[in-house]
Amino acid sequence: MPDEPDSSSYANAQASRSWFGRITQAITGEPRNREELLDELHTAHDNGLLTADTLAMIEGALNVSDLRVADVMVPRAQVVTLAADASAPDILAQVLESGHSRFPVHGDEKDDILGILLAKDLLRGFVGGGQIDVRALLRPAVLIPESKRLNVLLKEFRSSRNHMAIVVDEYGGVAGLVTIEDVLEQIVGDIDDEHDDAPDAYANISPLQNGEFLVNALTPIEDFNERFDAELPDDEFDTIGGLVSAHIGRLPEVGDEATLGCFHLRVSESDGRRVNALQLRIVTDE
Repeated sequence: MPDEPDSSSYANAQASRSWFGRITQAITGEPRNREELLDELHTAHDNGLLTADTLAMIEGALNVSDLRVADVMVPRAQVVTLAADASAPDILAQVLESGHSRFPVHGDEKDDILGILLAKDLLRGFVGGGQIDVRALLRPAVLIPESKRLNVLLKEFRSSRNHMAIVVDEYGGVAGLVTIEDVLEQIVGDIDDEHDDAPDAYANISPLQNGEFLVNALTPIEDFNERFDAELPDDEFDTIGGLVSAHIGRLPEVGDEATLGCFHLRVSESDGRRVNALQLRIVTDE
């Protein structure tokens, strides 16, 4: 006679099928509003079916459709542009100093964007020797309005294989630029590369006047341990915010608290997708 199924396993399987049925209906069935879909996703996270990072990325992907280029673009004042009439050595010096890979090139006026110069194209020109004609190296510039939605822009980036677009205002002037990285960061969080300044391990941890500390949630656990001579585990999570989220068991909200060894942490800032800052109090034995 076959063994009867374990009741707890059966209940878990039923709950799993029930949840998957609801989420499948939310995605492929009759239209439902975003709030209901997010409720199902949060339930999935609470039940251990989604990690905090995965949930944050799904929410980021959903939020992209609500954002416009103006919300994420690099403003004009921070854009590194190159003058088409500058000498090749001067242009190379600017390229090397900035560490970027793509540059808008302008004519006599900065609003007169002639094209995009790729650093690799410039370097090929120097390797080839001879006189470099910067204008001949330019690739077409894509111009987009500030009002374009990010989900539409991301689709255009993917189909055209462009990585950068020049943002123009209502008068046709340059308002800034946006890259595919700017869009993706709205989904996956900040993306650092080898040209970004290496963070100071202690800059993420600031002492407060009451003896407590304000801790950036993205502080690596390794840096946290070094700062406080602690031994918090870093085998499953990289950041202190991830460790706190796992301890709480869901996406923490402002005011949520967790105690890890002698460290009492309270969420002091959260944007609904991830923890941003924690207030730390060290608990000592009386």
